Amino acid sequence: MLNGKAILFCAFVAFGGFLFGYDIGVISGCLIMDDFVKRFGTSNGSGGFVLDANRQSIITSLLSAGTFIGALGQAFTADRFGRKRSITLWSAIFTVGVVIQTASRHSIAQLSVGRFIAGLGVGAMSAIVPLYNGETAPKAIRGTLIVLYQLQIITGIFISYVIDLATHSIPNSASWRVPVGLQMVWGLFLIVGSLFLPDSPRYLLGLKREADARRSIASVNGVDIEHSIVDETIAELSVAIREENEGGKATWLECFSTRNMLWKRTLNGMMLQFIQQLNGQNFYYYYGDTFFQSAGTSLNPFVIQVILGGVSLAATIPALRLIETWGRRRSLILGAILEAICAIIAGLVGHFLVPPGASANPTPRNKQGGDVMIAFAVLHLFSYSLFWGPTPWVYLGESFPLRVRPKAIALGSATNWLWNFLLSFFSPRIAARIGPLILMIFFGMLIFGAVFVYLFIPETKGLSLEEIDELYRAHVKPWNSTNWKPSPKHIDAQPSMGQRFTMEKSSREEQSIN
Repeated sequence: MLNGKAILFCAFVAFGGFLFGYDIGVISGCLIMDDFVKRFGTSNGSGGFVLDANRQSIITSLLSAGTFIGALGQAFTADRFGRKRSITLWSAIFTVGVVIQTASRHSIAQLSVGRFIAGLGVGAMSAIVPLYNGETAPKAIRGTLIVLYQLQIITGIFISYVIDLATHSIPNSASWRVPVGLQMVWGLFLIVGSLFLPDSPRYLLGLKREADARRSIASVNGVDIEHSIVDETIAELSVAIREENEGGKATWLECFSTRNMLWKRTLNGMMLQFIQQLNGQNFYYYYGDTFFQSAGTSLNPFVIQVILGGVSLAATIPALRLIETWGRRRSLILGAILEAICAIIAGLVGHFLVPPGASANPTPRNKQGGDVMIAFAVLHLFSYSLFWGPTPWVYLGESFPLRVRPKAIALGSATNWLWNFLLSFFSPRIAARIGPLILMIFFGMLIFGAVFVYLFIPETKGLSLEEIDELYRAHVKPWNSTNWKPSPKHIDAQPSMGQRFTMEKSSREEQSIN
């Protein structure tokens, strides 16, 4: 059974994803709020103001630039100060960035610096929270937290859309300061929540503080310090730490070595993150309000964003189940095909049936085209949230041996943030030139993604880390991996880490007696 601290732990871990998702969504609505455009845009020459593509890209992309640096920087603070205190530190940095943004009056430089600083915290949290979870979570909930993290990202996006809808008509700066400033509450929640969490038992064991590690495990699991769960967890962590230290400290270059086909596994993880970012979903999340203003639809663009967010949230919930029933390969290939169909239809309809300036002079023809474009945008995001949203993260978390897992996951995460930054920076510039045809770029990437998964990504559903190692060493063709079975030694004879630790401990005790 899970005690109150374990429940608090689950809520805290999931909220790290909420933080990221909320920031993605909230800026999308701000970009078309009248007061925001007036303060941070430029004069259009006729008494009004406009937020051009260059300013949009600066405002949105600076957060992603910060996340990339933060994701790498956390590796140093997590080892130096511990996981728990590192979470507190980066949450505080995020909150400072939000304060700077909220206090901005007319300076786009101040707003952008605030988003960069907030991005440092978001990026660091995106790496620290899963790391802390993997080292601390009770076994009963550890397996579902990867997809749950993605679910909370989508929840954050949806809530931000709802708040933007509620405040956008306020005729002053409160229209955007309220949704942006609310992030201070999210940051304070993380700071305060971290104070009630035990530190990572793996981190404590690495410092040879076994007594503290035992108390941490017992607290999270709601059991006595002498309980068998505590002994088993200590055993597994001790073996894992010893295996990671064999042959000296693992280097970054080892992730690309030929040992156990690590180079292929690392590149697969990085490529899936790259393809995920170029699915097209973040274009809608970042610039959906602006994009749909030109669709000639009668719907309020803020209402459209709420619909998109709600659909994404609804689609992510069944992904918790489908990831284990459908498998990784099938989910990725099917998702890429469905999204590609949506992208090409929305792109061509938007280009040929929604001429530029449709929002200023909507006609029945423009409205019909705009409605079709929005409908397929909704289907696009539904397919993404069901398949490509969670699956690359699941694959990244289960595809590497213990020795290099932190570094290999960091490389995949950094790839995600890098392309998130490039997409948010260049998308408005590209869309300003070619309009809805930007969706054809995503169409091409999705077709490439389906082919790449078929040729290079093996099925890892239901396999242990040892069995995944065997799968790669056996050079099984990815298209044959779904029916591949591990050798009997991995099915019946392979002892768990806890069993190996216990046997080794017993052997040492017998030797000392003799």
